[in-house]
This record gives sequence, C-alpha cells and structure tokens, in this order.
Amino acid sequence: MSCSNETARRGFERRTEQGVQIAALRREGCTEYYLTALPQPDESFSALCRRLAGVVRELGVDMVSMEIFGVSGNCASEIGGAFGGAVCPVTWVEEGCVQPDALSGIQVWAVAGTTVAPILVDDRVVGTVFDADGIQYCRLGGLVAPDLSKTRAEQTRAVFDLMVQGLGAAGMAFSDVVRTWFYNYKLLEWYDEFNVVRTAFFREHGVFDGLVPASTGIGGGNAAGAALTAGLLAVKARPGATVAPFAVPSPLQCPAPAYGSSFSRAAEFEAGGFRRLYVSGSASIEPGGLSVHIGDMDAQVRLTLDVVQAILDSRNMTWEDVFRAIAYFKCGTDLSSFQRCCEERGIPPMPTLCANTDICRDDLLFEIELDAATEAEI
Repeated sequence: MSCSNETARRGFERRTEQGVQIAALRREGCTEYYLTALPQPDESFSALCRRLAGVVRELGVDMVSMEIFGVSGNCASEIGGAFGGAVCPVTWVEEGCVQPDALSGIQVWAVAGTTVAPILVDDRVVGTVFDADGIQYCRLGGLVAPDLSKTRAEQTRAVFDLMVQGLGAAGMAFSDVVRTWFYNYKLLEWYDEFNVVRTAFFREHGVFDGLVPASTGIGGGNAAGAALTAGLLAVKARPGATVAPFAVPSPLQCPAPAYGSSFSRAAEFEAGGFRRLYVSGSASIEPGGLSVHIGDMDAQVRLTLDVVQAILDSRNMTWEDVFRAIAYFKCGTDLSSFQRCCEERGIPPMPTLCANTDICRDDLLFEIELDAATEAEI
C-alpha cells in the first residue's frame, strides 16, 4: 500500500493509503479506524467503492457505520458489489448530487480486535454494537420513518421512537446517547418544526436532566425520500468499568438551547486511554445567537474556525487531534474558501469529507463538525 501525509503518535495515527484518509485509535485489544474516501478526478462511484473496500479488506476490519454524501441513491447496488455481505447501517445523503462537480465521498468507521454485531428492528439493520475498553459502543444510522406518508413532524417523532427501539435492542437507553445526526430534506422549510418535536421528545425522556447530546442538524435529501434520515452514537459502561460523557461549552458562542435548538456545542468522554471530543455542527453564529458576516463566505469560514479552535483549545487539543470531519457548504463552489482559510492558518490536512447541503439558517453558508482525540492523562 502506498502511504503519504503520515502523522503518528503512540496510540493515534493519521495517514493516507490508496487515496483513503485513515485515522486510527490504537490500544490494547482494539483499534478503531476512521476512513474518509473522496473521489479522484474522473473516478466513478463504483471505482471509489472498490478502492475503499480494498483498504477495508487489507486492514482486516469490521465496519461499524458508513456515511455517503453527494451521490444518488440509485447507486446503492455499487455498495453491495464492492463490500459484499458486510452489514452496517448506511446513512445516504443525496443533496448536491445533481451538481456538475458534486461534493461527494464516503466515511467509514471500522474496528479490529473485537466483534461487531448488527442491531435489527423489524428485521432491518439500524445499527451496530461492539465492546471495547469495558464500554459498549452503539452506532445507529440511516434511520428513516417506516411510514413516509406521514407529516414531517410525525416522521420526526417516528425516527426518535426508532432510536429508542434500536437502543433498546442493544440494552441501552437514550440517556446513553452522546451524539446525534439529523439530515432533513428541505430543512429550511421546517427546522423550527423539527426543533419543537426534538425538544418535546427530550423533555419526555428526561434528556435535559443529563447530557444533551452534541448534534448536527443539516439539510439533505436522502435515498429513501423521507422527511429526514438520522443517526446516533451511544456509550454504556460494562460492569466494573465507568464512562462519564459530559457537555463541553463553546467559549465563543451561547448554548444552542438559548435560541431554541436542543443540543450541546460539544461532548466528551474518556475511554481506552483517549479523551474523545465530538464537536457539533458549528457555523458563523456570534455569542448572542445571531448569524453574522452575511453574504461573506470567507468571513463566515474564519469565524467558524475560530469557534472550533476555541473549543479545541478549551480541551487542550489541536487540529492535529482531529480524526474525522465533515464540512458542509450551501454552495459547493465555495470549497476553495475553506481550503484557503485552512492554509492561511496553518491547519494541517484533516480527514475531511465535503458536502453540498443547506445549513440550518438561510443566511449561513458554511458549517463544520469534527471529532478529535488525545491521550488521557494518567
């Protein structure tokens, strides 16, 4: 395998193999791999899948989840053809796929050294679960309402109910959830309505009494044609172990619930010798909760990077600690602005997938989410 762009420290490594960006978290008994695969010039989706599948096979890993962006769901057979009988939840966001130069790619979370088991609800794979570090990890994805004739609000509630069912099948509850993802079709038409349903569900399940999960809420059509598709990450300590996720505030922004959106700016927990930080989708929002730098893409990117930098700094982390990121662009041609701003700041290349989607406000042009990890202090 060819390697380039390699950085490493004891249990954390970032490298590129066969054009696939790989971040690895290594510890005794288990290694997690976060793979980001972007299409090469003139590469078909089928060829991209085969290239990524080759890396998965060579690593000898089991897939935990897969996210696909900017590709038509009509290409679903390409996944089966490349990955064979691999069973994991797939979140498929089509938004932007009709653009001439669509922003597209695939992210995979995979593990070696432990057993990954599927989670089924009504005979459908909705997630996976595995044990490591004395902790049970649960990843649900590709969740859509079973009845797409329902209203958007009714579909949203059905997705939350499906989350509860999937967690229950893994012996977990919503109180174990650390992070959520929501991709809403035509989001700008009904984001407020979505937030009403989410907040009501959180109150009903006592979420506000514990950790309010970090989250991404972004626009995005999905392969199922549903009002939204969603996923989550949950963790639960096995007997004799502990895990204590907690919310991390944004030093440069107010809490999101201050303007009616029920999520934490970031969440963190320690496991396997690493502190893991999950930064919610972040955008050009000032401390009072208002959008700023309207119409100025460069300024919005700079402020967003300031916001994320401040969160990383608050947890004694750097951009070098990022193991997975997704950058969302209202206009796909604005990608160069993000690249230029990162270069100006000396931000090293990160495992980043870029997607062309609506952001949660019509005046926001850019958003980024990311996950980072650093070795825990002994």
